[in-house]
Order: sequence, then C-alpha cells, then structure tokens
Amino acid sequence: MKKKFLLLVTVFAINFANAQETTMPKATFSKGDMWIEGGISVTTGDSSNDYFAVTPKLGFFLDQKWAVGADINYSSVSYLSNGSGYDKSNSFGIGGFARYYFLSLGNFKAYGEAGLGYNHSKMDYVNGTSNVSNGIKANIDLGINYFFTPKWAATFTLAEVLSYNNVSPEDGDSTSDLVINVNLFNNIFAQPKFGLLYKW
Repeated sequence: MKKKFLLLVTVFAINFANAQETTMPKATFSKGDMWIEGGISVTTGDSSNDYFAVTPKLGFFLDQKWAVGADINYSSVSYLSNGSGYDKSNSFGIGGFARYYFLSLGNFKAYGEAGLGYNHSKMDYVNGTSNVSNGIKANIDLGINYFFTPKWAATFTLAEVLSYNNVSPEDGDSTSDLVINVNLFNNIFAQPKFGLLYKW
C-alpha cells in the first residue's frame, strides 16, 4: 500500500512539474540582473514578547550562477519585566554576501550563500539603565527560490550550515558563539519568516 501511495505521489509531482514548465515561462538569470529580497516577522500577544523584524537584501548577478549583494536587518523586541513595564531592545545590522546557484530544476533555484556583517544593539531597561552591544556576524546558508512568475519568487532557508556571532557589550565581557549544522535541514513549511524576491 505504501509503495502504491509513493508511486502515485511521484507521478503527481512529475506531472505537476511538467505542467508548470509548459504553462509558465522559465525564470532565468543573466549577468547584470538584480534582485531585492526580504522577510518580515511580527509577533505579538498576551503570552509572548512583542517582536518585529525586517531583513531586506539587494543582490547583483555577476553571471548566471554567481551573485553578490548587501543586506540590512532591523529588529525590535519588548520584554515584560516583572509586570512593571517593558524592557526594550533595538538592533540594527549591515552586511555583505556572495551567493552561488548550484541547482536549477525548472523554476526551483537552489543556492549556497556566505555572508559577513556588523550588528549594533541597545537594550533599554524599565529602571532607566541601558546596555549597548556591538558585534560581528558570519554565516553559511543553503536556500531555495521558487519563481511563481519570471520575476517573483518565494524564498526559503533550507539549512543554516554555519553561523558565528561575536558580541562586545560596553559593560561586560565579549562572547562568541559558533554553530555548525551538518546534515540538518529545516522544515521550510514551519519557518517563522516568509520571504519574497523580486528580480529585474
């Protein structure tokens, strides 16, 4: 029974992919193409901290597979502090990245990306004190774009292969974190952030 079900799913997927290929123009990349990409994340509620983040990226294709770009990220978080008010954190970061598209299956485009950047954050406490931190970030990710038109795509992060963060607070000791994930893929349908890409 399982084999029959798997066979039916496979046949359906192949037919669906073929139908997509014949009804929608294939997305292609060329030297000089540019794109803007990003995600927005918002969390609010009585049982959670209020959170807002926006992460735009701008990229430029060097050829059909290689691209470089810059990114900006901003986030704001409010933490309930013992029921007496909210501690608030604001963070801003800038960075650069290189991206390589290593697999193209119709309008599915898989890529690897390496990035390096700088972060600045400030924490304001209810008691009137504050703490400022500066840091360096680095990452290697695997992702995928699905182009539902020749110019618009949904974007997903499949795996965060490597991430490094070094934080240096004004009052306190510096901390460094290195995380390496090998053969660990996220469920793209369970990601808390939804990303879109527009290419021109």
